[in-house]
Amino acid sequence: MLSILRIIVVIIYSILVCVFGCIYCLFSPRNPKHVSTFGRLFGRLAPVFGLKVELRRPEGHENFPNAIYICNHQNNYDMITAANIVEPSTVTVGKKSLLWIPFFGQLYWLTGNLLIDRDNRAKAHGTIGELVNEFQKKKISFWMFPEGTRSRGRGLLPFKTGAFHAAVAAGVPIIPVVVSNTHDKIKLNRLKNGLAIVEMMPPVDTKSFENQSVRKLATHCRELMSAKLDELNAEVAAREASGKL
Repeated sequence: MLSILRIIVVIIYSILVCVFGCIYCLFSPRNPKHVSTFGRLFGRLAPVFGLKVELRRPEGHENFPNAIYICNHQNNYDMITAANIVEPSTVTVGKKSLLWIPFFGQLYWLTGNLLIDRDNRAKAHGTIGELVNEFQKKKISFWMFPEGTRSRGRGLLPFKTGAFHAAVAAGVPIIPVVVSNTHDKIKLNRLKNGLAIVEMMPPVDTKSFENQSVRKLATHCRELMSAKLDELNAEVAAREASGKL
């Protein structure tokens, strides 16, 4: 019964946010400030799932320059965890097929997110140039999932290099964001589903990798995020065991 109630609440809330959001964004379509606003509205669904989401940001995060944010991509629950920490004027890079999801796809485009055709290699590679151009034209940051797909309990997958090529070409830092494990954590018929921690890490200066391969930069960032993920998972497990959420 609880699962049915949750599903109904989520569907109604999501449709209302998407419909209202599309109307609202028509007055300033493709404004990158909208992504953070509506991402956090979806983040408010966390309590509906019985999940407590704890956000951590480094000191001075509000003054970070244009950057590429990279985050581990686990499952659809990223919408209620990672979405909470998206900084203003940050847009995501998503697959073109998202546009065809009723209500959500239209809001995703109107809020200013960038859609890429992953089935067309030439167009996908051209996205790097598009990112660099956007960095040069306005104050904007990009949010990307370097794993390229949802991990679904397989741990932190190998990183693709697109985000790192773009960061080096644009001369902007990489800012890792790590979300503690949510795979098989949320049970719809369970009242409380524990804790998830979302932590934004300090920027990684890409200029120090200018004379090295982009793959080394990607490997460095993955190692940082992997260590942080293990740390957060251990903390979550200890706090849930002690009841100190």
